[in-house]
Amino acid sequence: MSVTTSSHRRTLSQESARSQRSHRLTRSPSPPSQTFHPSSILHSVPTPALVESVAGGAHYAGARVDSDAVLKHRRSNSSRPHTVLKHDHEQILKDLTELYSCRPSRDIFERSWSKDAEFEDPYCKCKGFDEYAAQWFAMPKIFSKSEQLSKRIMSSTDNPNQFIYQQTQQYTTRLLKKKKVIESIIIVEMDDNDKIIRLIDRWDGKDLPYRYGASFLRTLNGKVTPWLVRVPKAKKTT
Repeated sequence: MSVTTSSHRRTLSQESARSQRSHRLTRSPSPPSQTFHPSSILHSVPTPALVESVAGGAHYAGARVDSDAVLKHRRSNSSRPHTVLKHDHEQILKDLTELYSCRPSRDIFERSWSKDAEFEDPYCKCKGFDEYAAQWFAMPKIFSKSEQLSKRIMSSTDNPNQFIYQQTQQYTTRLLKKKKVIESIIIVEMDDNDKIIRLIDRWDGKDLPYRYGASFLRTLNGKVTPWLVRVPKAKKTT
């Protein structure tokens, strides 16, 4: 009786061992564990400034920007998309429209321009009031009419304090009555007082000429024009 019982116990023990080995073989391995580091997650999230600079650069280059991907993030930080003109830039744009329409005035320059501002286009390179003001006052002598056909804000930012816009202007010459349409990309940089410190007018969006003496001729134009064009003097204050 005792031999039979002992044999039965050994059989049960062997079956139990086989069952445990089979369970270990069929059980799926545990998934690998992951450790998350808060600092690395935060560094992977783009900042508003980065998104704004990328969006502004893409618009300036004419690239397609996914508005849902970019502006959705920006709206969470600002109610003004970068393609909407900043309120402080509105007066500057109005004054520039007057200048390009051949209606210059001392009030415009005193209100919107720094005395040491720079102005460049394909024909001139100016620095300081005497040089850039003479260029604008020369326009009504050359053109009998200047009409803005269209304009579009490309970028308006706080830092840097600047805006970029595209403009299509039609000029009519005085002598031949010939019309000429010029499309420009205009870059306007301002100081902390929202006065223009630099304006670059790129016709057809092309870079300004600098090679083969072109830069010298543009600078010479900026210096000679004040000798030929009279700029009204500032009004005396009582």
